[in-house]
Amino acid sequence: MVWTFPNLLSFARILVTPVLVYLLTFSDPSSSLLTAALFLLASLTDYFDGYLARRNKSISDIGKILDPLADKLMVGSVLIMLAAMDRPNEPSVPAWLIVVILARETAVTVIRGIALSEGMVMHAERLGKYKFILQVFAIVGLLIHYRYWGFDFYALGMYFLVVSAVVAVWSGANYHLQFFRLRFSRLHRAEGANN
Repeated sequence: MVWTFPNLLSFARILVTPVLVYLLTFSDPSSSLLTAALFLLASLTDYFDGYLARRNKSISDIGKILDPLADKLMVGSVLIMLAAMDRPNEPSVPAWLIVVILARETAVTVIRGIALSEGMVMHAERLGKYKFILQVFAIVGLLIHYRYWGFDFYALGMYFLVVSAVVAVWSGANYHLQFFRLRFSRLHRAEGANN
């Protein structure tokens, strides 16, 4: 069940990440638009891998792990590059905001790893999907950066990034609650079986 088409889409997001990082070493308007388009295209595969996995009944444990891992790697890498970039007319993305987002991603990854080691697979929650959508809007705006058609894409990107950070912390807390509920329920069943 590893080489299913949905899992290949997740692998594609992982493979495109270094390309995005390389493109972010250029800060001119043309490179910014190209990077934003590539990131948006890669992000759309997140919807299709989940949709195809459900439609074809090819949902697998590896897919449940690979899908959010690909998202975290791609989003985290781009956010770090955006925080490090020095572009004209606007300040860079605040590093503290990136730290909050990445700390949440790390905490969720660790808790999912602990759950997996105990035989529990924690699937992505709907709130986590909303967080990812908001992050995509934010990052596309921040990647475009320059003004087009009267829109300040940097300001739009920052707005969505702040909202996504709030949702990220909220969904991260939910993941931890889900983990402790699953663990408590499992311990409770084990105690009941022993009695």
